[in-house]
Amino acid sequence: MAHVLIVGCGYVGTALGLRLAAEQHVVWGLRRDVSKLPVAFKPVEADLTVPRTLSRLPQTDIVVFAAAPDRSDNESYAAIYLRGLEYTLAALEHSRHLPRRVFMISSTSVYGQSQGEWVDETSDTTPTQSSGQILLQSEALLRASGLPYTILRAGGIYGPTRTRLLTKVREGKATYPTDMVQYTNRIHRDDCAGALHHLMGLRNPDSLYIGVDSDPTDLKTVLTWLAAQLNASSPQALPSTSSARNTNKRCCNDKLLETGYTLRYPSFRDGYRAMLLQMKL
Repeated sequence: MAHVLIVGCGYVGTALGLRLAAEQHVVWGLRRDVSKLPVAFKPVEADLTVPRTLSRLPQTDIVVFAAAPDRSDNESYAAIYLRGLEYTLAALEHSRHLPRRVFMISSTSVYGQSQGEWVDETSDTTPTQSSGQILLQSEALLRASGLPYTILRAGGIYGPTRTRLLTKVREGKATYPTDMVQYTNRIHRDDCAGALHHLMGLRNPDSLYIGVDSDPTDLKTVLTWLAAQLNASSPQALPSTSSARNTNKRCCNDKLLETGYTLRYPSFRDGYRAMLLQMKL
């Protein structure tokens, strides 16, 4: 039985914690509003942007940094991924019991490839977007901590309650670029949590994995398929935006799968089909 602290116990962290609690591990959930934690979790009420609230972290075997900002602006990203992680690591350093490993959810946005290239854990990380640059700095903070660590660079996380794309398709507001094939990468929430859970069970996991499904697919194909499932109008074709041109890559999950992890939703079709069936219940 392990004691696990999930820092930023939200969308993915809660799903991971429920898996761990079902196996009788002791799960500590850190968040500002602990009233939203499952009853099986031990609450840690703290604000990652306020260092004094982190002064009494519980002694745990494993720490999972799964925090995410409420907004997507640079300041919010820096507050959580830079200062929040820095304060968390400092609090761990000042404790008398260091965890045996820290796991962190990062993002494939640290890759700046934009011509549809395949990327893996050995590919260059030269992000052009500020969010990717901040996350790359965050990864460097963890590497410099001296603690054993494993980073999971996740693709776009989707799943239950995250229905914005479905709503756009249903309302006929979804668009794809006419002048390029824009590849997209994603992972279902349950596979993101499942991959972390799997890696936590390995005797000696590596320091870096990419967490995506096995089907990096161009945006037009994704939207057209969703429109057919929803009996909605076809997505609109428009000239590409700078964002589309800067985020066009295909991420490889071979390294993760080679550890023995089996995806529950290996394609966007599997994941969204499950969501649509659940929404009809």
